[in-house]
Amino acid sequence: MKYKLSYSTWGKEEETAIKNIINKSQLTMSKITQVFEEKFAKKLNRKYAVMVNSGSSANLISIASLFYKRDNPLKEGDEVLVPAIAWSTTYTPLQQFGLRVKVIDCAQDSLNVDFNKLSKHITYKTKLIIGVSILGSPAELDKIEQICRKKNIYFFNDNCESLGAKIKKKETGSFGLMASHSFFFSHHISTIEGGMIVTDNYEIYCLLLSLRAHGWTRNLPKKNPLLYEKKQKLFEQYNFILPGYNVRPNEIYAAIGIQQLKKLDKMIIQRRKNLALFEKLFSNIDYLNYFKSNNFDSSFSFPLILKEKNQKLLNRIFKILKDNKIEFRLITGGCFTKHTYAKYFKLEIPEKLINAEYFHNYGFFVGNSSIDLTNQLRLLHKCLERI
Repeated sequence: MKYKLSYSTWGKEEETAIKNIINKSQLTMSKITQVFEEKFAKKLNRKYAVMVNSGSSANLISIASLFYKRDNPLKEGDEVLVPAIAWSTTYTPLQQFGLRVKVIDCAQDSLNVDFNKLSKHITYKTKLIIGVSILGSPAELDKIEQICRKKNIYFFNDNCESLGAKIKKKETGSFGLMASHSFFFSHHISTIEGGMIVTDNYEIYCLLLSLRAHGWTRNLPKKNPLLYEKKQKLFEQYNFILPGYNVRPNEIYAAIGIQQLKKLDKMIIQRRKNLALFEKLFSNIDYLNYFKSNNFDSSFSFPLILKEKNQKLLNRIFKILKDNKIEFRLITGGCFTKHTYAKYFKLEIPEKLINAEYFHNYGFFVGNSSIDLTNQLRLLHKCLERI
Protein backbone atom coordinates (compact mmCIF):
# COMPACT_ATOMS: atom_id res chain seq x y z
CA MET A 1 0.00 0.00 0.00
CA LYS A 2 1.18 3.50 -0.84
CA TYR A 3 0.18 6.44 1.36
CA LYS A 4 0.03 9.36 -1.05
CA LEU A 5 0.02 13.08 -0.30
CA SER A 6 -3.29 13.49 -2.11
CA TYR A 7 -6.01 11.51 -3.85
CA SER A 8 -8.41 12.41 -6.63
CA THR A 9 -11.82 13.75 -5.60
CA TRP A 10 -13.28 13.47 -9.09
CA GLY A 11 -16.08 11.25 -10.25
CA LYS A 12 -18.33 10.89 -13.28
CA GLU A 13 -19.83 14.33 -12.61
CA GLU A 14 -16.52 16.06 -13.29
CA GLU A 15 -15.82 13.92 -16.36
CA THR A 16 -19.25 14.78 -17.79
CA ALA A 17 -18.74 18.47 -17.03
CA ILE A 18 -15.42 18.44 -18.94
CA LYS A 19 -16.97 16.69 -21.96
CA ASN A 20 -19.85 19.18 -22.04
CA ILE A 21 -17.40 22.09 -22.22
CA ILE A 22 -15.22 20.44 -24.87
CA ASN A 23 -18.30 19.92 -27.04
CA LYS A 24 -18.94 23.66 -26.98
CA SER A 25 -16.96 26.21 -28.94
CA GLN A 26 -16.29 28.51 -25.97
CA LEU A 27 -13.46 27.05 -23.88
CA THR A 28 -12.01 30.14 -22.25
CA MET A 29 -13.60 32.24 -19.50
CA SER A 30 -17.30 32.79 -20.18
CA LYS A 31 -20.77 32.01 -18.75
CA ILE A 32 -19.81 28.85 -16.82
CA THR A 33 -17.06 30.79 -15.05
CA GLN A 34 -19.64 33.40 -14.02
CA VAL A 35 -21.94 30.69 -12.65
CA PHE A 36 -19.11 29.19 -10.57
CA GLU A 37 -18.14 32.64 -9.29
CA GLU A 38 -21.71 33.32 -8.18
CA LYS A 39 -22.04 29.97 -6.43
CA PHE A 40 -18.65 30.34 -4.71
CA ALA A 41 -19.45 33.86 -3.49
CA LYS A 42 -22.76 32.63 -2.09
CA LYS A 43 -21.05 29.69 -0.35
CA LEU A 44 -18.68 32.07 1.45
CA ASN A 45 -21.35 34.70 2.04
CA ARG A 46 -19.48 37.37 0.07
CA LYS A 47 -20.91 39.70 -2.57
CA TYR A 48 -18.38 39.12 -5.31
CA ALA A 49 -16.01 36.41 -6.53
CA VAL A 50 -13.42 36.57 -9.31
CA MET A 51 -11.95 33.34 -10.68
CA VAL A 52 -8.38 33.16 -11.98
CA ASN A 53 -6.01 30.46 -13.22
CA SER A 54 -4.38 29.71 -9.83
CA GLY A 55 -4.25 30.64 -6.16
CA SER A 56 -0.91 32.34 -6.85
CA SER A 57 -2.55 34.56 -9.47
CA ALA A 58 -5.31 35.29 -6.97
CA ASN A 59 -2.67 36.63 -4.58
CA LEU A 60 -0.97 38.60 -7.35
CA ILE A 61 -3.95 40.58 -8.59
CA SER A 62 -5.31 41.03 -5.06
CA ILE A 63 -2.14 42.84 -3.99
CA ALA A 64 -2.07 44.70 -7.32
CA SER A 65 -5.62 45.99 -6.82
CA LEU A 66 -4.62 47.82 -3.63
CA PHE A 67 -2.18 49.96 -5.65
CA TYR A 68 -4.94 51.22 -7.95
CA LYS A 69 -7.63 52.19 -5.44
CA ARG A 70 -8.82 55.77 -5.84
CA ASP A 71 -8.57 56.50 -2.13
CA ASN A 72 -5.57 55.58 0.02
CA PRO A 73 -3.80 53.29 -2.49
CA LEU A 74 -0.73 51.34 -1.45
CA LYS A 75 2.59 52.80 -2.58
CA GLU A 76 6.04 51.35 -3.17
CA GLY A 77 7.89 51.23 0.14
CA ASP A 78 4.79 50.77 2.29
CA GLU A 79 5.11 48.31 5.16
CA VAL A 80 3.33 44.95 5.19
CA LEU A 81 3.29 42.43 8.06
CA VAL A 82 3.42 38.76 7.09
CA PRO A 83 3.57 35.40 8.91
CA ALA A 84 6.91 33.60 8.78
CA ILE A 85 5.34 30.42 7.38
CA ALA A 86 3.26 30.48 4.19
CA TRP A 87 3.55 29.54 0.53
CA SER A 88 6.10 31.30 -1.69
CA THR A 89 3.51 33.17 -3.74
CA THR A 90 1.94 34.59 -0.61
CA TYR A 91 5.07 36.75 -0.49
CA THR A 92 6.18 37.13 -4.12
CA PRO A 93 3.69 39.89 -5.14
CA LEU A 94 4.91 41.96 -2.18
CA GLN A 95 8.42 41.97 -3.63
CA GLN A 96 7.16 42.63 -7.15
CA PHE A 97 5.34 45.76 -5.98
CA GLY A 98 8.20 47.03 -3.84
CA LEU A 99 6.62 46.67 -0.41
CA ARG A 100 8.71 46.50 2.76
CA VAL A 101 8.08 43.14 4.39
CA LYS A 102 8.11 42.69 8.17
CA VAL A 103 8.16 39.01 9.12
CA ILE A 104 6.41 37.81 12.29
CA ASP A 105 7.02 34.49 14.06
CA CYS A 106 4.52 31.66 14.51
CA ALA A 107 2.84 30.92 17.81
CA GLN A 108 4.50 28.23 19.90
CA ASP A 109 1.43 25.98 19.74
CA SER A 110 0.42 26.69 16.15
CA LEU A 111 1.84 26.94 12.65
CA ASN A 112 -0.03 30.25 12.31
CA VAL A 113 1.23 33.72 13.14
CA ASP A 114 1.52 34.71 16.81
CA PHE A 115 -1.15 37.41 17.17
CA ASN A 116 0.48 39.01 20.21
CA LYS A 117 3.76 39.43 18.32
CA LEU A 118 1.89 40.67 15.26
CA SER A 119 0.01 43.35 17.18
CA LYS A 120 3.21 44.41 18.99
CA HIS A 121 5.01 45.14 15.73
CA ILE A 122 2.29 47.19 14.04
CA THR A 123 3.51 50.78 13.56
CA TYR A 124 2.23 53.94 11.88
CA LYS A 125 4.10 52.70 8.78
CA THR A 126 2.02 49.50 8.55
CA LYS A 127 -0.39 49.71 5.62
CA LEU A 128 -1.20 46.03 5.01
CA ILE A 129 -1.37 42.78 6.98
CA ILE A 130 -1.42 39.34 5.36
CA GLY A 131 -3.32 36.67 7.29
CA VAL A 132 -2.72 33.01 6.39
CA SER A 133 -4.40 29.92 7.83
CA ILE A 134 -1.86 27.13 7.48
CA LEU A 135 -2.91 23.63 6.34
CA GLY A 136 -6.60 24.02 7.15
CA SER A 137 -6.13 25.37 10.68
CA PRO A 138 -7.64 28.84 11.20
CA ALA A 139 -5.30 31.66 12.18
CA GLU A 140 -6.71 34.30 14.54
CA LEU A 141 -8.33 36.06 11.60
CA ASP A 142 -11.10 37.60 13.69
CA LYS A 143 -8.55 39.36 15.91
CA ILE A 144 -6.43 40.44 12.94
CA GLU A 145 -9.49 41.83 11.17
CA GLN A 146 -10.55 43.74 14.28
CA ILE A 147 -7.16 45.40 14.75
CA CYS A 148 -6.92 46.25 11.04
CA ARG A 149 -10.30 48.01 11.17
CA LYS A 150 -9.29 49.89 14.30
CA LYS A 151 -6.01 51.11 12.79
CA ASN A 152 -7.25 51.56 9.20
CA ILE A 153 -4.90 48.91 7.80
CA TYR A 154 -5.69 46.78 4.76
CA PHE A 155 -6.22 43.10 5.62
CA PHE A 156 -5.64 40.52 2.90
CA ASN A 157 -6.51 36.92 3.78
CA ASP A 158 -4.67 34.10 1.98
CA ASN A 159 -7.05 31.17 2.48
CA CYS A 160 -5.55 28.94 -0.21
CA GLU A 161 -4.95 26.04 2.19
CA SER A 162 -8.05 26.32 4.35
CA LEU A 163 -11.28 26.27 2.36
CA GLY A 164 -14.06 25.00 4.63
CA ALA A 165 -12.36 25.97 7.90
CA LYS A 166 -14.39 28.17 10.26
CA ILE A 167 -14.11 30.53 13.21
CA LYS A 168 -17.36 30.62 15.20
CA LYS A 169 -19.31 29.31 12.19
CA LYS A 170 -17.79 31.97 9.89
CA GLU A 171 -15.79 30.66 6.94
CA THR A 172 -12.10 31.55 7.17
CA GLY A 173 -12.31 32.51 3.50
CA SER A 174 -14.77 35.30 4.31
CA PHE A 175 -12.41 37.42 6.44
CA GLY A 176 -10.48 40.42 5.16
CA LEU A 177 -11.01 43.03 2.47
CA MET A 178 -10.21 40.17 0.09
CA ALA A 179 -9.55 36.46 0.53
CA SER A 180 -7.78 34.20 -1.97
CA HIS A 181 -8.39 30.50 -2.60
CA SER A 182 -6.61 27.77 -4.52
CA PHE A 183 -8.10 24.79 -6.37
CA PHE A 184 -4.92 22.85 -7.09
CA PHE A 185 -5.03 19.03 -7.17
CA SER A 186 -4.20 18.45 -3.50
CA HIS A 187 -6.51 21.15 -2.14
CA HIS A 188 -10.00 20.88 -0.67
CA ILE A 189 -11.57 21.17 -4.11
CA SER A 190 -9.65 20.61 -7.32
CA THR A 191 -10.27 22.18 -10.73
CA ILE A 192 -6.88 21.02 -12.16
CA GLU A 193 -5.47 24.50 -11.58
CA GLY A 194 -7.53 27.53 -10.62
CA GLY A 195 -8.10 30.08 -7.89
CA MET A 196 -10.65 32.58 -6.61
CA ILE A 197 -10.79 35.93 -4.83
CA VAL A 198 -13.84 36.97 -2.82
CA THR A 199 -14.67 40.46 -1.57
CA ASP A 200 -17.58 42.68 -0.54
CA ASN A 201 -15.93 45.82 -1.95
CA TYR A 202 -17.29 46.84 -5.36
CA GLU A 203 -14.28 48.95 -6.36
CA ILE A 204 -11.90 46.09 -5.54
CA TYR A 205 -14.15 43.73 -7.50
CA CYS A 206 -13.95 45.95 -10.60
CA LEU A 207 -10.18 46.37 -10.24
CA LEU A 208 -9.80 42.58 -10.07
CA LEU A 209 -11.91 42.12 -13.21
CA SER A 210 -9.71 44.51 -15.14
CA LEU A 211 -6.39 43.24 -13.77
CA ARG A 212 -7.39 39.63 -14.52
CA ALA A 213 -7.81 40.34 -18.24
CA HIS A 214 -5.09 42.58 -19.69
CA GLY A 215 -6.09 45.66 -17.68
CA TRP A 216 -8.86 46.43 -20.13
CA THR A 217 -12.42 47.63 -19.54
CA ARG A 218 -14.22 45.04 -21.64
CA ASN A 219 -15.39 42.86 -18.73
CA LEU A 220 -16.39 45.67 -16.39
CA PRO A 221 -20.03 46.22 -15.36
CA LYS A 222 -21.74 49.16 -17.07
CA LYS A 223 -21.69 51.16 -13.86
CA ASN A 224 -18.28 50.99 -12.23
CA PRO A 225 -15.96 53.30 -10.28
CA LEU A 226 -13.02 52.93 -12.69
CA LEU A 227 -14.52 54.85 -15.62
CA TYR A 228 -16.50 58.05 -15.42
CA GLU A 229 -17.82 57.42 -18.91
CA LYS A 230 -17.26 54.78 -21.54
CA LYS A 231 -15.75 55.63 -24.90
CA GLN A 232 -17.14 54.60 -28.25
CA LYS A 233 -18.29 50.99 -28.28
CA LEU A 234 -15.59 49.80 -30.70
CA PHE A 235 -12.79 51.53 -28.79
CA GLU A 236 -14.06 50.09 -25.51
CA GLN A 237 -13.16 46.59 -26.67
CA TYR A 238 -9.49 47.67 -26.46
CA ASN A 239 -9.45 50.31 -23.76
CA PHE A 240 -6.57 49.48 -21.41
CA ILE A 241 -6.70 51.41 -18.14
CA LEU A 242 -4.43 49.36 -15.83
CA PRO A 243 -1.12 47.49 -16.24
CA GLY A 244 -2.90 44.17 -15.99
CA TYR A 245 -2.21 40.50 -16.69
CA ASN A 246 -3.82 37.56 -18.40
CA VAL A 247 -4.63 35.22 -15.52
CA ARG A 248 -8.05 34.19 -16.74
CA PRO A 249 -9.32 30.65 -16.06
CA ASN A 250 -10.92 28.47 -18.67
CA GLU A 251 -14.45 27.09 -18.74
CA ILE A 252 -13.24 23.56 -17.97
CA TYR A 253 -11.86 24.71 -14.60
CA ALA A 254 -15.14 26.41 -13.76
CA ALA A 255 -17.33 23.48 -14.85
CA ILE A 256 -15.31 21.15 -12.61
CA GLY A 257 -15.48 23.68 -9.79
CA ILE A 258 -19.28 23.74 -9.85
CA GLN A 259 -19.35 19.96 -9.35
CA GLN A 260 -16.64 20.01 -6.69
CA LEU A 261 -18.41 22.73 -4.72
CA LYS A 262 -21.47 20.49 -4.40
CA LYS A 263 -19.29 17.88 -2.68
CA LEU A 264 -17.28 20.23 -0.47
CA ASP A 265 -19.19 19.82 2.80
CA LYS A 266 -19.14 16.00 2.60
CA MET A 267 -15.45 16.05 1.70
CA ILE A 268 -14.67 18.22 4.74
CA ILE A 269 -16.60 15.79 6.98
CA GLN A 270 -14.40 12.91 5.79
CA ARG A 271 -11.25 14.98 6.25
CA ARG A 272 -12.28 15.66 9.83
CA LYS A 273 -12.99 11.95 10.43
CA ASN A 274 -9.46 11.24 9.26
CA LEU A 275 -8.21 14.03 11.53
CA ALA A 276 -9.97 12.51 14.56
CA LEU A 277 -8.31 9.15 13.92
CA PHE A 278 -4.92 10.83 13.40
CA GLU A 279 -5.19 12.63 16.75
CA LYS A 280 -6.28 9.44 18.51
CA LEU A 281 -3.39 7.41 17.10
CA PHE A 282 -0.65 9.97 17.67
CA SER A 283 -1.64 11.10 21.14
CA ASN A 284 0.62 8.38 22.62
CA ILE A 285 3.81 9.02 20.62
CA ASP A 286 5.92 11.02 23.03
CA TYR A 287 8.60 12.33 20.66
CA LEU A 288 6.17 14.01 18.23
CA ASN A 289 3.93 17.07 18.52
CA TYR A 290 0.82 17.93 16.57
CA PHE A 291 -1.39 20.99 17.04
CA LYS A 292 -5.09 20.91 17.86
CA SER A 293 -7.11 23.83 16.58
CA ASN A 294 -9.59 25.64 18.84
CA ASN A 295 -11.71 26.30 15.77
CA PHE A 296 -13.25 24.22 12.96
CA ASP A 297 -10.27 22.77 11.12
CA SER A 298 -10.72 21.74 7.47
CA SER A 299 -7.58 19.58 7.81
CA PHE A 300 -5.57 20.06 4.64
CA SER A 301 -2.93 17.60 5.92
CA PHE A 302 -1.35 16.20 9.09
CA PRO A 303 1.69 18.16 10.32
CA LEU A 304 4.06 16.57 12.83
CA ILE A 305 6.90 18.26 14.75
CA LEU A 306 9.74 16.71 16.72
CA LYS A 307 9.45 17.73 20.38
CA GLU A 308 13.23 18.10 20.64
CA LYS A 309 15.99 18.92 18.17
CA ASN A 310 17.33 15.66 16.79
CA GLN A 311 18.49 15.56 13.17
CA LYS A 312 19.46 11.87 13.36
CA LEU A 313 15.97 10.98 14.53
CA LEU A 314 14.40 13.09 11.78
CA ASN A 315 16.56 11.41 9.15
CA ARG A 316 15.55 8.02 10.53
CA ILE A 317 11.87 8.96 10.33
CA PHE A 318 12.25 10.10 6.73
CA LYS A 319 13.97 6.86 5.77
CA ILE A 320 11.22 4.77 7.38
CA LEU A 321 8.55 6.80 5.59
CA LYS A 322 10.29 6.37 2.23
CA ASP A 323 10.82 2.67 2.80
CA ASN A 324 7.10 2.24 3.52
CA LYS A 325 5.98 4.37 0.56
CA ILE A 326 4.55 7.11 2.76
CA GLU A 327 4.83 10.47 1.00
CA PHE A 328 5.71 13.55 3.08
CA ARG A 329 6.72 17.18 2.62
CA LEU A 330 8.13 20.23 4.35
CA ILE A 331 5.40 22.09 6.24
CA THR A 332 3.75 24.34 3.62
CA GLY A 333 6.69 26.36 2.25
CA GLY A 334 8.53 26.26 5.54
CA CYS A 335 9.98 29.41 7.08
CA PHE A 336 10.05 32.14 4.43
CA THR A 337 13.43 33.60 5.44
CA LYS A 338 15.17 30.19 5.21
CA HIS A 339 14.77 30.19 1.41
CA THR A 340 17.24 31.75 -1.03
CA TYR A 341 14.65 34.00 -2.66
CA ALA A 342 14.19 35.98 0.57
CA LYS A 343 17.34 37.94 -0.36
CA TYR A 344 15.35 39.75 -3.07
CA PHE A 345 12.92 41.27 -0.55
CA LYS A 346 13.13 44.47 1.48
CA LEU A 347 12.97 42.59 4.78
CA GLU A 348 12.67 43.47 8.43
CA ILE A 349 12.73 40.75 11.08
CA PRO A 350 11.87 42.55 14.34
CA GLU A 351 12.57 39.52 16.55
CA LYS A 352 14.00 36.05 16.08
CA LEU A 353 11.79 33.58 14.23
CA ILE A 354 12.38 30.90 16.84
CA ASN A 355 9.23 28.85 16.30
CA ALA A 356 9.04 29.18 12.51
CA GLU A 357 12.67 28.11 12.09
CA TYR A 358 12.16 25.17 14.45
CA PHE A 359 9.07 24.01 12.54
CA HIS A 360 11.03 24.42 9.29
CA ASN A 361 13.93 22.30 10.52
CA TYR A 362 12.09 19.64 12.55
CA GLY A 363 8.61 19.44 11.03
CA PHE A 364 6.94 17.62 8.14
CA PHE A 365 3.47 16.66 7.01
CA VAL A 366 1.68 13.70 5.48
CA GLY A 367 -1.44 13.95 3.38
CA ASN A 368 -5.11 14.08 4.18
CA SER A 369 -7.94 13.61 1.70
CA SER A 370 -11.69 13.27 1.36
CA ILE A 371 -11.42 9.49 1.23
CA ASP A 372 -11.20 7.17 4.24
CA LEU A 373 -7.50 6.98 5.24
CA THR A 374 -7.88 4.52 8.11
CA ASN A 375 -5.45 1.98 6.64
CA GLN A 376 -2.91 4.62 5.64
CA LEU A 377 -2.96 6.29 9.05
CA ARG A 378 -2.61 2.97 10.87
CA LEU A 379 0.40 2.19 8.67
CA LEU A 380 1.92 5.58 9.49
CA HIS A 381 1.33 5.05 13.20
CA LYS A 382 2.79 1.55 13.11
CA CYS A 383 5.94 2.84 11.41
CA LEU A 384 6.51 5.76 13.77
CA GLU A 385 5.47 3.96 16.94
CA ARG A 386 8.41 1.53 16.54
CA ILE A 387 11.03 4.27 16.87
